Amino acid sequence: MGTGQNWAGNLRYSATTVHEPREAAEVQRLVADAAAGGVGVRALGSRHSFNDIADSDGVLISTRLLAGEISCDAEADAGRAGTVAVGAGIRYGELALALQERGLAVANLASLPHISVGGAVATGTHGSGDAVGSLATAVRGIELVDGTGAVRVLRDGDADFAGAVVSLGALGIVTRVTLAVEPAFTVAQTVYEGLSWSALLADVGAITGAGYSVSVFTRWNDDGPDQVWVKRRESAPGEEADAVLAAGAVAAPEPRHPLPGISAESCTEQLGVPGPWFERLPHFRLAFTPSNGAELQSEYLIPRQHAAEAITALRALGDRIRPLLQICELRTVAADELWLSSAYQRDTLGIHFTWLQHQSEVEALLPVIEATLAPFSARPHWGKLFTQTTAAIAPLYPRHADFVALVAAYDPHGVFRNDYLRRVLL
Repeated sequence: MGTGQNWAGNLRYSATTVHEPREAAEVQRLVADAAAGGVGVRALGSRHSFNDIADSDGVLISTRLLAGEISCDAEADAGRAGTVAVGAGIRYGELALALQERGLAVANLASLPHISVGGAVATGTHGSGDAVGSLATAVRGIELVDGTGAVRVLRDGDADFAGAVVSLGALGIVTRVTLAVEPAFTVAQTVYEGLSWSALLADVGAITGAGYSVSVFTRWNDDGPDQVWVKRRESAPGEEADAVLAAGAVAAPEPRHPLPGISAESCTEQLGVPGPWFERLPHFRLAFTPSNGAELQSEYLIPRQHAAEAITALRALGDRIRPLLQICELRTVAADELWLSSAYQRDTLGIHFTWLQHQSEVEALLPVIEATLAPFSARPHWGKLFTQTTAAIAPLYPRHADFVALVAAYDPHGVFRNDYLRRVLL
């Protein structure tokens, strides 16, 4: 079948054909054939990357049909904390429904439940929460087909594991993922308005710590952020949300969309109404497309200790940012030990830009934003638009050289290398 374009429509894939295997054996054959013919290969997930990370002028292998069966270990089967193994192509929203039926949950979800497990993990995609890691931190095992066509299975604790989870597709085609799960839980979501910049900057941690998952939305207007979305686990103490009220914000009287003036129909339920974890942790419902795709996205992730300084620095660019911006989201991620994770060994603040689809203008502005955030060692989200190259990115990752060596071991003939990897990593 034809390869088409990515979700946003800002990139048309270079390959002429995309294959959709249903099992690892088919992936092995496709990779081995491509390697024998000297053709490049890349994995294609839910097409939600905004850059050419998944592009190839050779072969694209879609993971869409690599959903497979969900298998639980004994603990998860009993509804306790344990692990489940899933196909890499399953979308988080579909996984959540299956887990809920079993009385289980994953610790966090991204704002969109429409993305695939394999793709989200490989790019270090995350949700929000001071104490919650990226989606990749739930991984306890991966199965992948390497550059020789061999199947490799890695488990947490193996020598290569921490380097292979967030891998940008450079090590192989991931076919199956094992995730940590816990008993299902309930979340209540409240949106607050009227927070001033002075109140936020006085104690950013008090605001981001006001719930299990917190997002601050802003258009970088002078009077303050637009909204604060606070998602609280029902079993957690209720006093944290008082930090938002004490800072001068008020609860929104009706449901809100992150973009002011847009119907909240596609958004998950708000107004403090408790509900299942998977119906509150994302911002958007699985049954709806959150937008028509006419947008671009960038995100930069900095050490949380520099949050107030970085926000202040970006406010000075407000007049240049606003004409191209739909909305900006500030959210936190807990530190981890995954080599290419944007939260590697540091508690992190993510500064996420949803842009109007004016790509040339956005790409002209990004170096200005990157220079502004450079003093804070800003790491770009691997799957979104950025202009930094290997020279700037490599020093931000202490295990960069180790990962490059891992790529050489898993893909000795460069089957999975593409322009993106050569530009930003290798």
